[in-house]
Amino acid sequence: QVQLVESGGGSVQAGGSVRLSCAASGSTQIDYCMGWFRQTADKEREGIAVVDNEREPRYADAVRGRFTISKDNDKNILYLQMDSLKAEDTAMYYCAATLTYYEGRVPLSQHEYNYWGQGTQVTVSS
Repeated sequence: QVQLVESGGGSVQAGGSVRLSCAASGSTQIDYCMGWFRQTADKEREGIAVVDNEREPRYADAVRGRFTISKDNDKNILYLQMDSLKAEDTAMYYCAATLTYYEGRVPLSQHEYNYWGQGTQVTVSS
């Protein structure tokens, strides 16, 4: 079992930055995929940045070059640095994890993740 708790959301103006954190606990297996997903009322939850301890991070096209995912294995914390924010980045952001290893690239689909945090809202005003 893995418990995930997000923090760091809030309101920011377009062009600004926000850093999200996700504290993971409950599992002794630290080498698992983790990622950030976001959802709005009119869209399905989408993967935006995912990482594990072995492979290159993956980013959704919409955030590549603006967002950076990182993982502190000593503290079991996942981060998402969000720069150059746009109004369309407004969403509920979720941290997720899976203990399953998927061949190939780190999975970006929400369906491959089975542990979820409660979400943190990020609102970007233009």
